[in-house]
Amino acid sequence: MLSLPMWEIGRRSRWIIPLFGVMLVSMAGCAADAPKPTSTMTQEQVRDHADKAFDKLKQEEKNRAVGSGVGPY
Repeated sequence: MLSLPMWEIGRRSRWIIPLFGVMLVSMAGCAADAPKPTSTMTQEQVRDHADKAFDKLKQEEKNRAVGSGVGPY
């Protein structure tokens, strides 16, 4: 009489572990991000960014010189 419930439990658990594995793999596959293509910058874009950064540095230096009352170094 005791062996029947244990046999029922064994029969049910035979499907739980593979089902859990399939669900886990499905969730991991859906959660993964697709690889994004790398963006390539042209020489013109690099030059433009460098020019903007240099202009910003020049402006900061002017602001520092005007604010302190001392000439540029």
